Order: sequence, then C-alpha cells, then structure tokens
Amino acid sequence: MPGFARPTLVASRCLGFAACRWDGEIVRSEAVQKLLPHVRFITHCPEEEIGLGTPRRPIRVIEENGEQRLYQPDTGLDFTAPMREWSRKILAGLPPVEGFVLKSRSPSCGLADVKLHRGKAGDGPTRRTAGFFGGEVLERYGDLAVEDEGRLTNFVVRERFLIRVFTLAEFRETRRAGDPGRLVAFQARHKLLFMACHQTAMRALGRIVANHERLPFAEVAARYEETLLKLLRGGPKTGNTVNVLMHALGYFKKTLRAGEKGFFLDLLEAYRNGQTPLSAPVSVLRSWIERTDEDYLRRQSFFEPYPRDLLDLGDSGRGRDY
Repeated sequence: MPGFARPTLVASRCLGFAACRWDGEIVRSEAVQKLLPHVRFITHCPEEEIGLGTPRRPIRVIEENGEQRLYQPDTGLDFTAPMREWSRKILAGLPPVEGFVLKSRSPSCGLADVKLHRGKAGDGPTRRTAGFFGGEVLERYGDLAVEDEGRLTNFVVRERFLIRVFTLAEFRETRRAGDPGRLVAFQARHKLLFMACHQTAMRALGRIVANHERLPFAEVAARYEETLLKLLRGGPKTGNTVNVLMHALGYFKKTLRAGEKGFFLDLLEAYRNGQTPLSAPVSVLRSWIERTDEDYLRRQSFFEPYPRDLLDLGDSGRGRDY
C-alpha cells in the first residue's frame, strides 16, 4: 500500500496538548494520542482564548427567554457575545481541514451532550445541546468528520472517522495536483471502499471522473468532492461490505480449496450477524492476496483505509445514539 496522506484536524487543546481544562487539568484521549504520528493538529481552547484563563470558574449553557447563553454563575458574567465572535473568527480563518476532535460535554466544545440549564438560577438541566464553539463547527463543517473524544472510544464511530479523514486527505492531495489522471487513479484505488459505503454514490463518482462533458478539472474536482463527502458520511454498511467481500472472494475461485472457501464463508456469515469484526474476513483475504500476488486487490484501500497501527478493536459502546 502507498503511504497515507496526512490529514489536518482541529482539536480541543485540553485533549492531551495542554493543561487548560477549567480546573487546570489535562484530558487524556487514547484516540488522540494514537493519531499524533499521522495527523497535523490545530488546537484551540475557546475558553482560554476569550480571556477566561486557567484554572477558571465554571461556565454553563443556559436557556433564557428562548435563547441559549454562555453564563458564569460565580460571577454573573455573560460570555455569549465574545464566544460567538471568537468562534466565527477562528473558523473563518482555518486552512482546509479534514475533521475535528472536540471535548465532550464542554459548554464551549461539546457537540450534542452539553447540559442546558433552565435560566441563571440553574434549576437543573432541561436537555442536552451543543456547546457554542461545537455548534458553530457543526453548522459550518457538518459535512466533515466531527467527533468528540468520548464517541471515539466506540469502534464503529472511530472506524468511520478514520476512513473519512484519511480518504479526504488523499483526495485533497489529488485535487491540488490538478491532474485528471491522478483523480482516475484515486477513484480506481478506492472503488471497493466506496462500494461498501454507498453504491449509487460510487457510480456517480465514476461518471464525474469520466467527464464526458469535458469540464475543466477544477469543476470536476469540486463536483467530485461534493459527492465524496456525501458518500463518506455514513461509512461502510454491513450489507454492502458483505457484497464487497464476496466480490473479492471471486478473485481466488481458481486457487482456493473447498475447506478454505467454506471457512471464509462462515466468517462472512459471522460478520453479517455481528458476531465477529470485519478485520477477521479481511485478514483472511489479505493473506490470500499476498499468497497469490493479487495486485488489483492489493492496491484497494478497502483492505487498509488508514494506517494499520490505528486499528483498535476496543469498543466502549458509547455514542451510538446520536
């Protein structure tokens, strides 16, 4: 497999980069630590950067007269305006990025699990909401991979996140090169991965690359990226993935013994039923690829969509509800 493009991600600075949590602590995230050798991180601490300092008195999101505000109970100060202004300024000035990893439950960075309190008196949280910076990120960058460190402990969420950021980083390198031939090669290399995600969108990408209208490369690339982002959003689907694995099995029909094929089909059924991870049938196929020197499958990103040392089968089960 070729080397991987290096994604650029925006992260909450407290996630292992600096002790800037409200209480002066640092938050350890295994997912972030593993990404460090492979990713360019741009880090921010919204609360520090609007002048609150560290450590600082807690702030919370409150709902008052139907409007959400950022409030500091100990001082009675309202930081809604400065946080909104800072968030918009920072996001408007970002270079191209492939995704975000933000701090869960944070009144500034949280994405969906921030306590929303009823008025300044704080009569208990009424529901959950996004933090001020996190909400702005979702508004402006909702097509990208945007997660918090808590959800990244869930295997499925983490897998989809990694596939999205590394695939998009490679596409953007391809786009910058301005070479239609490289875009054709990109589409070919990712064909099985795209088939596992969304077959209709995969075929649409093929038509865009074919460029029967003879459009300028810049317009082709823009159309391609728009469809690619939609394709990657949901990640690989189990049914589609089973179809891809069966398609790959066909490349070995002349070389496999009956017992090998039966073993693989049993693994495939176990994967379909959620009894074994995808890595089990994929590992078998990879061993056959090497044994038979099957070059087409060897080049397919489906078998290694992100750096191998980022594969972690651990699963907290967290984050499946939103």
